Amino acid sequence: MEPLRVWTATEQVVAWLRQALRRGEWGGRMPGGNRLAAELGVGRNTMQAALQLLEQEGLLEPQGAGRRRIAVADCQTEHLLRVAILDYEPAALTGGYMFELRLQLEEAGHRPFYAAKSLQELGMDVRRVARLVAQTKADAWIVCAASREVLEWFAAQPVPTFALFGRHNGLPLAGVCPDMVPALRAATRALLALGHRRIVLLERRDIPTMEAGRFERGFLDELTAHGIVPSPYNLPEWDDSREGFHRQLDELYRITPPTALILEQGFLFAAAQQHLAQMGILAPQHVSLVCTDPDPTFAWCQPTIAHIRYDLRPALRRVVRWAANVSRGKQDRRQTFTKAEFVPGGTIGPAKG
Repeated sequence: MEPLRVWTATEQVVAWLRQALRRGEWGGRMPGGNRLAAELGVGRNTMQAALQLLEQEGLLEPQGAGRRRIAVADCQTEHLLRVAILDYEPAALTGGYMFELRLQLEEAGHRPFYAAKSLQELGMDVRRVARLVAQTKADAWIVCAASREVLEWFAAQPVPTFALFGRHNGLPLAGVCPDMVPALRAATRALLALGHRRIVLLERRDIPTMEAGRFERGFLDELTAHGIVPSPYNLPEWDDSREGFHRQLDELYRITPPTALILEQGFLFAAAQQHLAQMGILAPQHVSLVCTDPDPTFAWCQPTIAHIRYDLRPALRRVVRWAANVSRGKQDRRQTFTKAEFVPGGTIGPAKG
């Protein structure tokens, strides 16, 4: 069952104004914000926030301070899209942000739907992805956390594609992702300052170390800058399954136990924490643990969890703006990064042993 979503006052105003714009309620120049706020019975700040969001979607054009906004002329003639979402994991395992993205696209009038298989189920195989796309009726695709090879294939296709996360740098595709590298380097420096030399990054990307992407390269470069020669020990490859993950943890602790683990995604963090506890290894007493993603459960944890924090809302708004541009026949291949920061927590401490 999908979670119940309670709309804020701003979201309700945005939805009402969006529909009114598509009906051609005002034509060219919009009424002033104060007048609209009075007509709808909402506060001026709420109305101002709603109008700014519609500007970001491309439905309104600002004209400067004190001047009324202009409704975009072709907002009534846009071609609403069937948007296929090719996620990394099956739909049943996706987080709340994907539910929120679907809802925002639906509010904008589009028809988002999950592809029949996920990238994980397709094995990130380009040929299987190509067959899936050929069998799917869609006007546009949103591809989540894809490999470079998969995104290169999409970049060569005529169908508009948006890369949500994934290795899209430099490709002729629209895309957005948090700029994780500075935050990851900050986390690595914090561990090094605490005396850690055996630091391991465990992530769910089946990519050899020598072909590591920008994220992994930032981690390895930080180790190098502090006199540590990186090796597969610091960035091991493992079978992307529950069994493979636990085997990898056992292997790490068989001969040269790490003093710090950096783990991708909250569920990997929880799985590692539980597995290590069964071995009598606790954080931060025996090992330092860092998660590269935020997770709502962290707010309930004691000690607090060291993690990388970022806000997904700007990324989702960027996807909706891209869909609006595509629906009007506008080419949109802009790539953007959102801010991320390292949040120290109680799961890191001085290196032991």
